[in-house]
Amino acid sequence: MGADPRRNGQAGIRRASALLGCSGVLLAGCASMPDSGDVHAVKASQRADSQVRVYAVPPRKDATPDEIVTGFLEAMTSDDTNFDTARSYLTPEASEKWQPEESTTVLASAPDPGVPVPGRRDNPGMSYPLLGRHIATVDAQHAYQPVTPSEYRRTIHLSQKAGPDGKQWRIDSLPAGLLLGASDFERNYRSVNKYYFASGRDVVVADPVYIRQRQDPVTRMDPVTQAVKALLEGPTSWLKPVVESRFPTGTEMKLKDGATSLSFDDRNGLKVPLDDKASNVGRTQCMKMAAQIMFTIKDLSAARLEQVELLRSNGSQLCVMSAGQAEGYAPDHSSGRPDNQYFVDSKRRLALLAAGATEAGEPQNVAGPFGDGRLALDAVGVARDEHKAAVVAGDFSRLYVASIVSDSRLPDPVITSAGKGPDNGLTAPSWDGRGDLWVADRDPDGPALKRLPNGSDAPEEVRIVPGLDGARIQAVRVSADGARIALLLTEGGSTTLKIGRVERHGDSDDPVVTVTELRPAAPQMETVTAVSWAGPSRLVVVGKEAGGVQQVRYIQTDGSTVPKGILPGLNQVKSVAASDDESQPLVAYSQEDGIVRLPAGANWQTLVKEGTAPVYPG
Repeated sequence: MGADPRRNGQAGIRRASALLGCSGVLLAGCASMPDSGDVHAVKASQRADSQVRVYAVPPRKDATPDEIVTGFLEAMTSDDTNFDTARSYLTPEASEKWQPEESTTVLASAPDPGVPVPGRRDNPGMSYPLLGRHIATVDAQHAYQPVTPSEYRRTIHLSQKAGPDGKQWRIDSLPAGLLLGASDFERNYRSVNKYYFASGRDVVVADPVYIRQRQDPVTRMDPVTQAVKALLEGPTSWLKPVVESRFPTGTEMKLKDGATSLSFDDRNGLKVPLDDKASNVGRTQCMKMAAQIMFTIKDLSAARLEQVELLRSNGSQLCVMSAGQAEGYAPDHSSGRPDNQYFVDSKRRLALLAAGATEAGEPQNVAGPFGDGRLALDAVGVARDEHKAAVVAGDFSRLYVASIVSDSRLPDPVITSAGKGPDNGLTAPSWDGRGDLWVADRDPDGPALKRLPNGSDAPEEVRIVPGLDGARIQAVRVSADGARIALLLTEGGSTTLKIGRVERHGDSDDPVVTVTELRPAAPQMETVTAVSWAGPSRLVVVGKEAGGVQQVRYIQTDGSTVPKGILPGLNQVKSVAASDDESQPLVAYSQEDGIVRLPAGANWQTLVKEGTAPVYPG
């Protein structure tokens, strides 16, 4: 069969628009241009470089339906003000209804216009199917929601409308919001953590959202101002039940007339003017409001942010917070020092590698019954203050808690499981920032997720809502803020990763704790072997995609991928651990290489040839 001339025409439009769009030749489509260097043609599905800029080009006179559809799809990928050029492909009525900011549908690659279907007498014009593979949606709250990859098929309809230049083809019906391929989405958007306070606690929790890389086409705000605006709008729906904002409800920025951006002063401070709703808050509340802004934008500025100053609606100062003061609200500040790395040595004792050490040498065993050989350890979890640890022993059937800084007797087990072995006994334990200890019992006859308040009180079963529907917990990792939990769940021969909210209701001294609304965190992976928290909203996982090989990679807790998140190859990885401090190196256990570490900018380095179960505190 011969090539489809209609598709060849579309490809020609995309290539030509990149080369000629800014030289006065008006073609349907957009020119893709870097901020510096040579102009070169790229297809929409190939734009992954955040430095590439897309400049929208309006439709030429008498543009064909193919050109209109292709040009509109390209124009949606631009930073054009209010998407004005994209709107020029629409009828006035369709343009008025179209709200690109309400949602973004993300496809694996750029949407493909299918073969057009001529209209009928009762509905003249042309209909084009838009085809692709749906992988995620970003809602009006900027929250990324991955979906199980599935076929995307929607319809875009064109009709001829009379105008000054005669009848012209325009789009009169289209899907809601923006429609972008993954590479265009990554080029246009970036992940940012908003921060709110854990309910009832003065500890911040990350709430990841996506904002525009450069100016927002609708608001014209830069990324810093976009992030503050998103913060003031409140937490995303998924996280809202377990966090609180210290800003009075409805608080907004009060920018000067015509201004669209906040600015930094010469001391790397940021002034944020607020409206009347915040003008009368007390100093304590104001400082917590400033802390939320400090954490939210600290990674958006090229220079280190030194302070945040909040202003009343009349321009007077409400409060000032320094970067150092804000750290008092961080969820990972409990130890006050860099985390040590721990592992189970060749004699199944708990050993540590001091923070900052360049090589392990002879392992240094901890004090007490977990380091002197009285107990053969299977798995371990070290409390975040590094004063005590929880270990699983007895072929994964018993859980013990004891000091690791002083000698003591071997305590009685705090949990005993009827199941045994690495698949049916207890999971490795995990400590949250509240000092509570979590573990799952994988006994086939009585599986349960359990929490030990304060790490020493009687274990309580934690209900998961809705239930697991036959899936079994294989691993448990709780976030430092205690508001979220990562679970590896096995069902039907594969293990997937899900994130749940940790909700506490009733008496604050004796709450009823549930894990609620589990959502996929690594939908692109067919199976996940190991997981660890690696920062406020980032995880490091070991797993593989369908038909792929094992990878160690970073992902966001919302299920989105981290740019350049795939780490150097490592074979037969069984466990991985990361610190809440993202500057600390990863550690992992490989059946081939033993305990290994990945310093920044380097490859994996063997620390201990004989050892298993590496962990950071947590």
